[in-house]
Parts: sequence; structure tokens; C-alpha cells
Amino acid sequence: MNPIPPNPLAGFTVDRATIRTIGHGLQRPECILAEPDGVLWAADARGGVTRIAPDGSQTFIGQRADARFQSASLDSADDFEAKFTQGTLPNGLAFADNGDILISNFGTDLLEVMTRTGDTRTLFDRIDGKPIGKVNFVLCDSHNRVWITVSTRVNPWTRAAASRVCDGYLAVVEPGRGIRVVAEGFYFTNEIRLDAREEWLYIVETTGPWITRMRLDERDPGGVQLRDREVFGPAHLGGYPDGIAFDAVGNLWCTLVMVDQLVAITPQGDKLLLLDDGDPEASRNLRAKMEAGTVTAEDMGRARGSIAPWMASITFGGPDLRTVYLGSLLGTTIPFFRSPVPGLPMVHWKPAA
Repeated sequence: MNPIPPNPLAGFTVDRATIRTIGHGLQRPECILAEPDGVLWAADARGGVTRIAPDGSQTFIGQRADARFQSASLDSADDFEAKFTQGTLPNGLAFADNGDILISNFGTDLLEVMTRTGDTRTLFDRIDGKPIGKVNFVLCDSHNRVWITVSTRVNPWTRAAASRVCDGYLAVVEPGRGIRVVAEGFYFTNEIRLDAREEWLYIVETTGPWITRMRLDERDPGGVQLRDREVFGPAHLGGYPDGIAFDAVGNLWCTLVMVDQLVAITPQGDKLLLLDDGDPEASRNLRAKMEAGTVTAEDMGRARGSIAPWMASITFGGPDLRTVYLGSLLGTTIPFFRSPVPGLPMVHWKPAA
């Protein structure tokens, strides 16, 4: 039996002195996409995305209704613009196969697609005739399927987060088919990722607080199914998982929002603490109140770090995929540092030959 090689993250912690930042004046850069040429795209609460070039220059690209706009329940571009006035809030981002940007809009409760110049249209606003709910994240796989997470159907969503409501679900859009629910009954479903072989889908349950995974089953003629649900790693992560990303050796990196820690779960399921930027007292108070179901907005507001306040996501980039970018809910810039191991390439990562 071959011995397990040493894990590159064993004994590694982020040296705070080496952390740099890119971008300025950003608003809620919750999700970040990196391209092989060094360009970053960050979700922006002003209603769009900010494109950041490798030299640090940046351009905000606001969403605007595409003249070709069509939707099952919104009859015109004017309706789309009116819905935006209620508060567009781009959250999860993914690249479509043609390079457009898929947006899970946490403000409008829509799955949208935006060109790189801002033209935006709704892809889906309902499932089985019902409003989708609080769309959180979007992910594309190598089969051109689009996976989305919905954190809750409870309104306001903050009540679901504070009281551990278990009504989150996953949906998939397959080529030639509509959108359908593939798994449900999650504690505030958040980011999702596929492993290198696309055998397992890893699912963040923020208020679990844990990560689960489900096996992809391609045999059903009705489309891909998810089976064999199980918790991956600790049954309590010591904080509230938000964003996840795999590295090239199978470690699953994870941000713990509000307690503002960056951890990794090894392939064997062990948790490694890579960076702790939280306020210890505020974090203890938050965990206690969350467990009791009595947490308040004030409790949440006090729990934050200074590097990437309300640390929300992790993205690998750079020419060697060893640059780690941290997204946040309260930050105005994007911190980054170097990793001892490259990240797992996303499906859009196609460097020039």
C-alpha cells in the first residue's frame, strides 16, 4: 500500500505581513472570478461587477436591461429595471461557456446572465411555478450544466439565517432541459464546488455549520441526480462556512464568515486553521447566540476582522494558480497572498497554448 504523501498545507499558516491588496472602493466584493490573463471580476453591490486588470486599474460595469429581455413573469425590460430599484445585489458569479457572466442575484432573487458590457437578462425566476427564493451561488461544470444554490425561501432571509431554518435547496440547468430541484433540506445553502473528477458536489450549509457532499449519478435518463449525502469534515466547523475552493491536491479551503477565519479540510476530513482574523470575544458571543437561536444583527455586526471583514469567498488565480484572493461582504478591497499549493483549475481556466 502506497503511503499518503505529505500535505503541502501541513504546518502552513498565512503570514499576515505578506498579504497585499488589489482594487479600491469596491462594494461587497463577495465573489471573485479570476482569468488566466490576470483579470479579476468582483461582484459589486452597486448593481454589477468590477473588472480589475493585472495593473490594478478597474472598471465598474453596471447591469442594464438587455433589449432582448424575456422572462416568464416579468413582461418587459421596464419591469426588470423596476425590480432593480428594489435592490439588485450580485452575489455568486460564474462564467458561461461563451464568456458571459452568470449572476445569482441575492437582491432580485433571479438567476441572470450579463455580457461583459453589462447587458443583462433573466435566465430563471421560478421553479415549478414558484419564485426561486434567495438565490446565492452559481457554478458551471464541464458538461455545460449550471448548478445554483438557494439559501432559503423565508422572507426576510435574515430570519432563516438567525434561526437555522432548513429549507435551502440545489437546482440544476442541463443543456436542452429546464431548471429543476435536485436536492433540498439544507441549512442556508451557500457555495458549492465539484471535485477534480466531478464525482462529488460539495455543499456549504452555513448555519449547519458544516459542509456536506453528494455523489453525482449520471445514469438517470431524466438527468443528473445527487445521491449518498454525507457530512464532509467536522460536524461543526467552529464558525459559519461561506465560500469554498479546492486546491490541486484535494484540500477544500473554506472561509468562515463573521468569525473571519480561513480553514482547509484535508482529503481525510481534518480541519487546518490557515488564518484567524476574527475578534475572539465577538466570535464567542456570535457562536453562543447562533446556537441558542437568539443572535441579533448587532451581534453579527460586532463579529468581524480587518483583513477581509466578513470573509466570504476564496479564489485561486495568478499564472500558476498559487495566488489566493479573499472576497468579503464588508470590504472595499481584495486581499491576496501566495499559497504553497496551486488551486484546482475551474472549468473556464483555459490558458493560451
